[in-house]
Amino acid sequence: MIQSMTGYGKSIVQLPTKKITIEVKSLNSKNLDLSVRIPPYYKEKEIEVRKKIAEKVVRGKVDFSLFVEMTADVSQTTINTGVVADYMKQLKEIANGSDVVLLDMALKLPDTLKTEREELDPAEWAEIEVGIQHAIQELIQFRKDEAKSLEVDFRERILNIQNLSKEVDLHDQDRMDAVKIKLRKAIDDLSVNVDENRFEQELIYYLEKLDINEEKVRLANHLEYFLKELNHPISDGKKLGFIIQEIGREINTTGSKSNYAPMQQIVVQMKNELEKIKEQILNVL
Repeated sequence: MIQSMTGYGKSIVQLPTKKITIEVKSLNSKNLDLSVRIPPYYKEKEIEVRKKIAEKVVRGKVDFSLFVEMTADVSQTTINTGVVADYMKQLKEIANGSDVVLLDMALKLPDTLKTEREELDPAEWAEIEVGIQHAIQELIQFRKDEAKSLEVDFRERILNIQNLSKEVDLHDQDRMDAVKIKLRKAIDDLSVNVDENRFEQELIYYLEKLDINEEKVRLANHLEYFLKELNHPISDGKKLGFIIQEIGREINTTGSKSNYAPMQQIVVQMKNELEKIKEQILNVL
């Protein structure tokens, strides 16, 4: 089952003192292009987060964001009372003023506030991990849902190419007859005598050069292979892209060999259907 590379996932983790919002979004890219925004408090977990995303998301331009909103009055910043007291003692020796004025001056001096870095709580991170997994799963489900319309479009256009290929078959005998008539007329217009056996040999050789039976067989096989890969449990957009290249090669060869206007018109329609698949295949994981 194919997946789109376009997706979005979100989850919210409510902790006792904070609300964690996790967002993951992705767009198409040839490889994994991962951007992670995470608060400094959780930086030690960034590599772990990157591994989780890379394992599940595989490919695409991916943006991961973890936002923290404090929901309770909690502060890790305290007044360094020892430093402030020492500043006030020194200030009293060199300046006159009330304690309020001196305190205001002291608090503006370096190192009067200290921030104690709290150790990351494993239980808290375990809850956040669950949220991350949920956001990633939402992203994957979004990708699957997005791919359903892509798959419908692919199947429709492959069917169109198959039907057009049948139309090519209908014109093939007329094309060969037209070529024979054209060559015979050219010989007759020259008003020269020719060896009929030699003419037939040359005609057969020329018609073999225009024969497209091999191209038709390979094209049919590639089209069936493409449909088969759409049903594969693992989405592989690169492989589908390679199959599309092979389909294009057979269609182009058919067009170059056709040498017959009605058939060339059908080939143009086949190319048009294929181009529309190529545009969309870039967004398949």
